[in-house]
Amino acid sequence: MPTALALAVAVVAVSSSASLIVFAAAPALAIAFWRNALAAVVLTPITYGPRRSEIVGSSRRTKVFAVLAGLALAVHFATWMPAVQLGSVATAAALVATQPVWQGLIAAAQGRRPSLSGWIGIGLAVAGAAWATGADIGVSRQAVLADVLALLGGLFAAVYTALGERARTELSTTTYTWICYSTCAFALAGVCLAAGLPLTGYDHRTWLAILALVAGAQLLGHSMFSYALQRTSATTVSVLALLEVPGAALLAWAWLGQEPRPAALPGVALLLAGVAVFILGATRATRPAVDPSLAD
Repeated sequence: MPTALALAVAVVAVSSSASLIVFAAAPALAIAFWRNALAAVVLTPITYGPRRSEIVGSSRRTKVFAVLAGLALAVHFATWMPAVQLGSVATAAALVATQPVWQGLIAAAQGRRPSLSGWIGIGLAVAGAAWATGADIGVSRQAVLADVLALLGGLFAAVYTALGERARTELSTTTYTWICYSTCAFALAGVCLAAGLPLTGYDHRTWLAILALVAGAQLLGHSMFSYALQRTSATTVSVLALLEVPGAALLAWAWLGQEPRPAALPGVALLLAGVAVFILGATRATRPAVDPSLAD
């Protein structure tokens, strides 16, 4: 029951992210900066308290991977969050959900090739993404740009995860995320200042939306997924995380009046099916063989 509740809270928390980004009257990059900066501030007392020895004792290589992961996270936010503001919440959420597929292609480049079902999943996801993006061509160039940015957001989320896998060999979740969020915040602050984007002067509604993003998607959502990973399989968590897509679409429809475009829905459904097939296929390929004599 606690695990099921944690997963439900996590899905709701991350599903609210896209609508809150649209609701906030601030540039997407500035919102990305604040959600990372404030999350890093919340984690600082823990990192420089009980976890301080991890930073001092970890190798330089591990710290470099953590910083690089933070830079990849900055690119992820800098592409996906503008995609949400420029286009449809439903399509942007679906396209960024291609992260596991990109993850599989990165693994293939490293010599760990996906299984046959994994490649089928990749094919379905690519076809679904092409369908959804093609449906937006008739809407506007802005909608197509949003789709491309969302796909890049999924790609760099995969790069962030791949780099994080290297850093997590020595660092706990709290310490690792603190380094990532801090690096990401510094990088985004530099971009915002260079582009002349305001980081302050927002109305109360926008600040409330930013705080909700920090407490919800940034801290609560990912924390609950991490909690659930201690008690259930990564496959279950990954597949359930796909519920963010319909959850985000329904919330945007009910709250912001963004009715999903009918022409894009079959492509979104095909994309999600492909990601699910890929995740399940990857799990079967990596599942260790069980000696029949040890079976119950």
